[in-house]
Amino acid sequence: MDHNDEAPEHGLTIKPPAPRSHVVCMEPLALGNEVIMQQDHFAIRLADTDVGRNSASMLINKMYGWRGYGDKHKVEENPNRITLSATDKGNVIGTVTIGIDSDAGILADEIFHDEIQKVRLRGGKVCEITKLAFDPTLRSKMALASLFHVLFIFAHYRHHCTDVFIEVNPRHRRYYEAMLGFKAIGDVRTNPRVDAPAYLLWVSMAHVNAEIARLGGTSDHPGNERSLYPYFLSRREETGLANRLLKLDQPGG
Repeated sequence: MDHNDEAPEHGLTIKPPAPRSHVVCMEPLALGNEVIMQQDHFAIRLADTDVGRNSASMLINKMYGWRGYGDKHKVEENPNRITLSATDKGNVIGTVTIGIDSDAGILADEIFHDEIQKVRLRGGKVCEITKLAFDPTLRSKMALASLFHVLFIFAHYRHHCTDVFIEVNPRHRRYYEAMLGFKAIGDVRTNPRVDAPAYLLWVSMAHVNAEIARLGGTSDHPGNERSLYPYFLSRREETGLANRLLKLDQPGG
């Protein structure tokens, strides 16, 4: 992929939105298909019901099938995976899943176990981003960035992950490097789940946190940054949202 702002899963140029403040939903949360974060034109929800997972699967198969990656993918209930959806007027316009490391490993272990194991052996807790899909009719960096940010909040605050992986097609590699700070590890290999070549990309949660602190909430004056981080929440907004999510883990939360 060339160095542009093309969204990696569907070939759509995502244009920056008109400046607007982040509006974080402050209603009580419950695990399910509840709103986590509300913006002017979209909401970020947990896709933790059958309906939510099915809707996410439909969008994934639509986008992946168009790319030639197959159309039989399914978001399944799994205690070690968290799926989020971006919705607009009840319609799913984007989805992404984060897989937390466990005794079963993560999906990327299938072909990149040697590289991921190096991080585990040095004491890292790993997670992976999978099943990213975005509706090509929506052009919003804010919505895409919000999906990533809420995902990072779950990984960092709730699961204490230190290292994030993602498998990407070679033509998408530069997008993730430029927009989120990922780096390629090792050589390209064949991913049998989509029957396509893939790079393993990595970013430390320390880098993510530093970029959020530096750029989060600055989308109204992003300067010359070629990054999604200005469209993330500010550090203050992130902390407030993280505290609300953590209350779900407490008795009576």
